[in-house]
Amino acid sequence: MNYAADLENLCPATFAFHVIGGKWNLPILAILCKNKSIRYNELKRNLNGITGTMLTNCLKELTEYGIVNRRQYPEIPPKVEYSLTESGERLVPIIESIVCWGEQNIDLLKAPQASD
Repeated sequence: MNYAADLENLCPATFAFHVIGGKWNLPILAILCKNKSIRYNELKRNLNGITGTMLTNCLKELTEYGIVNRRQYPEIPPKVEYSLTESGERLVPIIESIVCWGEQNIDLLKAPQASD
């Protein structure tokens, strides 16, 4: 989605949820919040069920938004590490709050739903 074309009418909440939303962006950011920097394969191991293509696409998108930093080292085999940028670091307390809420309320999935 190209938000740059309509910045004057863009809802900041919509933009924020677009950046951190989706199935994988928030879990990726949650892992990056806990690690100063992390290599691609370690990140993939921590994301149960993500494909390599999906992880690559998500990291590319988060990098383009300026949330994630990608650092490639000139060695063989290639070594690539990911970390949060300064903008990404500002998301840490928000993501930690979301994770905390999830930990406290995960039992809602198991609770029977009240019928209306």
